[in-house]
Amino acid sequence: MNPISLKIKEDNLPDITWNLVQSCNVLGNIQNLGHCSLPTYRIVVEILEELFEVIYPGFGQRKNLHFGNLPYFMGEILDRVYDKLASQITQSFCHSHSGKCQESESSSKNDCDSSVRAEFERCAQEKTLAFLARLPELRKLLETDVVAAYAGDPACKSYAEAIFCYPGLKAITTYRIAHELHLLEVPLIPRMMTEWAHNCTGIDIHPGASIGPHFFIDHGTGVVIGETCEIGEWVKLYQGVTLGALSFPTDERGELVRGQKRHPTIKDHVVIYANATVLGGTTIVGEHAVVGASTWVVESIAPHTTVLIEKPKLRIR
Repeated sequence: MNPISLKIKEDNLPDITWNLVQSCNVLGNIQNLGHCSLPTYRIVVEILEELFEVIYPGFGQRKNLHFGNLPYFMGEILDRVYDKLASQITQSFCHSHSGKCQESESSSKNDCDSSVRAEFERCAQEKTLAFLARLPELRKLLETDVVAAYAGDPACKSYAEAIFCYPGLKAITTYRIAHELHLLEVPLIPRMMTEWAHNCTGIDIHPGASIGPHFFIDHGTGVVIGETCEIGEWVKLYQGVTLGALSFPTDERGELVRGQKRHPTIKDHVVIYANATVLGGTTIVGEHAVVGASTWVVESIAPHTTVLIEKPKLRIR
C-alpha cells in the first residue's frame, strides 16, 4: 500500500470503527453480546453432511464400502456426530434459556452457571442419543422418498440418480433430520438445518411441518412449506408451490398470535402443479385431488377433484 493510501486508511478507519461500536449500544436486537454462545453454523452443516454419509452410505466421499467395513465406517461417524451434536444442542439450550447466562468473575467470557450448564449437557446428550436411535427408521422413511422420486419423474433413470442429483431429495432429507430434532424440542438447530437446505436448493420446508412417506418435490426451486402444514403420503409438488398462511391473527397488543394452525392440510395422493398457492389453516386438499398450475386456493377441495384456472387467451401482436 502506497503512503497516501495508508494515510487515508489511518485517518478514517478509527472513526468508522468507533461509530460501528457505538451502534451496538442502540441496536441490541441484531447482536449477541453478553450471552451464551450460539450454535456454530459451520458445525451444524458438518453434522448434516456426516449424517448424509450414514443415511446414504456409499454415495458420499467414502467409496468401497461393504458389510465388512460398514460397522467401522458408521461407528466412526456416529461417534463424531454424537460429540458435535450434543455440544451444539447444549449451546442452543444455554442461549435459549434466558436469564441463565451470567458473566463469570474469573473470565471475560460469558457462560451459563456451571450447574445449569451441566443440566443442559445431560439433556443434550439424552436428546442426541434419542435422535441417533431414530436413524434406522429415518432411513426407511427416506427410502420411500427416493422411490417416490423415481416413480414420479420419467426423466429419472435410477434411485442413484435421485440421490445424487435431485435437489428435492436433498431438501427432504434435511427436513426429515431437522424434524426429528424439532420433535425433541431442540431449539434453533432444526431451523438452521432447513435454512441451509433452503439456501442450497431454493426449497423452504419448515422443520415443524408434518410430512408423510413417499413425498416428492420435482424441480423444486421456490417451493415453500409452512410450519403447521400437514402432508399425507404419495404427495407430489412441482416448482414454485406455496403451502402458506392466509393471514396472521394478532392479539390485543397487535402482536402475532403463535402456536395456531396457519397452513393447509394436504391429504394422500395429491398432485400440486407449478406455481400453485394453497393458503390457510382450515384449507384441506382432499385425497387424489389435483391442483393445477398457477392456481390460488384458499378454501378446501373435495377428494378426487381437479382445480384449474380458466385457460388464458393468447394474443399475438
